[in-house]
Amino acid sequence: MQLKNHNLTDVRYSEILYEKRPVRNTDGSLVDGLYNAWIILNNPAQYNSYTTAAIKQIILAFGEASNDRSVVNVVFTAVGEKAFCTGGNTAEYAEYYSGNPQEYSQYMRLFNDMVSAILKCEKPVINRVNGMRIGGGQEIGMAADFTIASDLARFGQAGPKHGSAAIGGATDFLHLFVGLERAMASLTLCEPWTAHQAYHLGLITDLAPVLVVDGEFIANPLVITDRFADQYGRIVFGTSKTGEELAKGKEHMAKATIDFRKLDEAVDRLSAKLLHTFPNCTAKTLSEVRKKKLEHWDKNKESSREWLALNMMTEARAGFQAFHFGPKDRREVDFILLRRRLAEGTPWSEALQHEISPQFSK
Repeated sequence: MQLKNHNLTDVRYSEILYEKRPVRNTDGSLVDGLYNAWIILNNPAQYNSYTTAAIKQIILAFGEASNDRSVVNVVFTAVGEKAFCTGGNTAEYAEYYSGNPQEYSQYMRLFNDMVSAILKCEKPVINRVNGMRIGGGQEIGMAADFTIASDLARFGQAGPKHGSAAIGGATDFLHLFVGLERAMASLTLCEPWTAHQAYHLGLITDLAPVLVVDGEFIANPLVITDRFADQYGRIVFGTSKTGEELAKGKEHMAKATIDFRKLDEAVDRLSAKLLHTFPNCTAKTLSEVRKKKLEHWDKNKESSREWLALNMMTEARAGFQAFHFGPKDRREVDFILLRRRLAEGTPWSEALQHEISPQFSK
């Protein structure tokens, strides 16, 4: 019987990588005829931020993986050692979309379709986090079903620091993982969690060491892993080290090399466990659990898109351009001056943006 091709179009991927890799069995052997589809962000020079062109290809890639009868799981990851994804491409935001709400509205329609493509993928989606998962990267990562992370990874939002709100999925999803109050703190304060914090908060499925010293894997030396609480009973496990502890950790890290073998082994273990399940029963289970995310996402995505587009005329324009054009040590607007001017009733204008932005200061 000639099988039908259900893909919308045949794609030649240029902005991302799409690879079919043989799935491994529980004993590590390769399984003939069955694969994991690896969807790989490929912009390491810009911390794997997604461009408009990349978003379109990500949507098509998840569709292709869904329609491929030989694909067991999707592994969603990125090139390099520093970042899975830091969100939208700030060059595009600052140079094209800032001050251009009608264009950004169209962009956000694509972004929404990307998140929906992940949430509605007909295969289990494993987010293999090889570095930072920040901003929009956190949002597309949380749309996945499982997360396996490098223990060097960091997780968080950036919106209110740079002129946006985390309403591309984070306000819909994060509280489902970590509870309302912790989500509120992360979404507004933009203070990232380490991989160990993300693990014990329930944000990720597993983590793996990726640093090797003298042939041995070691835990991330920049975070506390040798004690659970401080003298007052507050949890310190997984938090970033400070002071002398941090200095020693940096010395240790300077001796290490990065090796993702254990990260990939953890992905393979999870993939193999999923291999040994009924595919339709697994797909139904995924779709039922995903409803908790979709309930919020489908309710909010269009109003969020409209607000984000209009915000490109004011705070987003100022924030994204400050980040992109400002000096490396000053990439945020003067928040105190901005609040003072708004308290005085100053309207948003070019003059106000110039006054608060680091790239225009003398």
